[in-house]
Formats: sequence, structure tokens, C-alpha cells
Amino acid sequence: MGDTRIVVDAMGGDYAPEWIIRGAVEAINEGAKAEIIFTGKEDVINAELAKYQYDKNKVRVVNATEEITCHDAPVTAIRQKKDSSLVVGMNMVKGGEADAIISAGSSGAILAGGQLLVGRAKGVKRSPLAPLLPTTTGYSLLIDCGANVDARPEHLVQFAKMGSIYMENIEKIKNPRVAIVNIGDEEEKGNALVKETYPLLKECKDINFIGSIEAREIPNGAADVIVCEAFVGNVILKLYEGLAKMLLSEIKKAIMSSFKSKIGGALINSSLKGLKERFNAKTKGGAPLLGLKGLVIKIHGNSHNEEVKSAIFQCITFNETGVLNKISSNISGEAE
Repeated sequence: MGDTRIVVDAMGGDYAPEWIIRGAVEAINEGAKAEIIFTGKEDVINAELAKYQYDKNKVRVVNATEEITCHDAPVTAIRQKKDSSLVVGMNMVKGGEADAIISAGSSGAILAGGQLLVGRAKGVKRSPLAPLLPTTTGYSLLIDCGANVDARPEHLVQFAKMGSIYMENIEKIKNPRVAIVNIGDEEEKGNALVKETYPLLKECKDINFIGSIEAREIPNGAADVIVCEAFVGNVILKLYEGLAKMLLSEIKKAIMSSFKSKIGGALINSSLKGLKERFNAKTKGGAPLLGLKGLVIKIHGNSHNEEVKSAIFQCITFNETGVLNKISSNISGEAE
């Protein structure tokens, strides 16, 4: 298999283009089997690239004169700003000129572009955004976390199937446990959506459905695939990130509160660094928008070089394992 062709939206994100370009160059210098295609203002990108040493054969620049900001209406921006770094990149994936695109830009525009430009695979009713959450046992996939706030039961069933294929191939978890987010363990609990979806998941032979999961069980790794509609998923994700940041900050504050605690902190410093790394999204790349004809990866708007680099290796793994084709085959087979 040849190099994975990855578009990197050089103009998207809080720290674009400096940190976006740095992360991509670092990935190339660390042996990534990829061709990096930067989209954005050519002169700006080339000025940044001039700061680094790298294999010039693995990097090229495609000029795009416009930018989509967080203030733009997503669908309108995708349709009107056709020479933006995001739209130009999305169209390259759509046309088969690239295998994947990574962007730290507007979440709404990335979701809209994925659906409208790259397009959903045959039989896929909705495309969910699926980040990995750190747990005490490893990582769990949260699906959906922001793309479909009005999902129906049949959508959640497809999310469960996509999530299972993802975890089997990317995280190498055999027969991953699938659970639906609920307010209790009992089958009769939940809102209308959960009550309608539960029996459908129970009957689905393609997944290892273990029932409901309460939010407090998620950090303990009680399930490998956590199914929910996007409103619930986004609340879980944001609370998870905020709580992790708060706890790490409080631990640091406690360690620095006295001379004795500082000595103790020095003794456990390496362990604390490991704990911090477990809650660092940068090490696992970004959140893929699953069920599309090509790979779209959304990384945090405040991403630095490490998350960009991880996302590039994530794209390579996706391509080499053929996850998107496996999802498409599973869902299209269901539709026939």
C-alpha cells in the first residue's frame, strides 16, 4: 500500500497555520507513511514550511484564498466560500485526490462539508462524530458527540454498528461491548428515543449489546462503544473534558500548597505526568465523522502540533485497516 494522501486544512483552528504545519512536518519527520497536502494561502504556508527541514517529496501545497471562520453560517459558508481551505480540501477527498482531511476549523462547517461535499456512504442514514474517551481500562468510543441532535432509533443502531467496526479495527478490541446511554440500568427506563432504540439494539446480531450505561459508569470503561444522540453525547464530552481539566488543576494546586506537599509531588511527578497524558486528547488524534465516502477528522480548535501529528497517524491507520470500506459494506449490505 502506498502513502496515505492526507489534506491538512492549514488555515483552520486557533493556532493556524503555525502549529498545524509544525505538527504535520513532525509527522513526516517521524516516519509517517503519508503525503501531506496543505490547503490554504500558498504564500503563508510556504513561509511557515521554510522554517523546517523535511522530505519535500512528501509535502505539497494547494492554494485556497478564502477562510471559513466560526462566525460563518456553516452550510452557507460551504456553499459560498468555494475557494476556502476547507472546501478545497473536502473536494479533493470527494474527487479521490486525497484519502482524508484533517481540520481544526469550524465544527459546523466540517460537519456540513462532510455530509454535503464528501457525502455519506450507501445506506448510511446519518454520519456520527466519534471521539475516544479515556477510561480506567483504556478508551471507549462515544458515538455521536455532536453531529445529529435529532437522531432516530434506526440512526443509533447504525451508530452502534459503525462504532463496533471502529473499535475492532482501530483499537483492536475483539467483540466490543456496546451500550446505550440511559438514566438507569432497567430496560424500561429512558426517554422515548432510548426506549425505542433499546429493543432494536438487543435484536441486532452484528453487535455485542450489553444494555444501558449510566454516565457515571463511562469513566470505568463499562462499555467499549457508548451510543447516544448528539445532544447527550456532546454534554458528556464537554463535562468529561472540563472535569478532567479541573481535577488535574486541583491536584497541582494541592501539591504546591506547602513545602511538604511539594516534596511529595516531586516524588510522584512521573506518575502524575502519566495520569495527565491519559486525559490528553492529543495522543489519540481527532474525532472522525464516520459513514462518509472519505475520511474526515475533526480536531480541537485549540489544537497544537501534537494533536495534528497524532491525527495524521490516525488517518494512516484508518486507511491501512480499511475501516471506512468495512463500515460501508456492513451498512450497504443491511440496506439491500
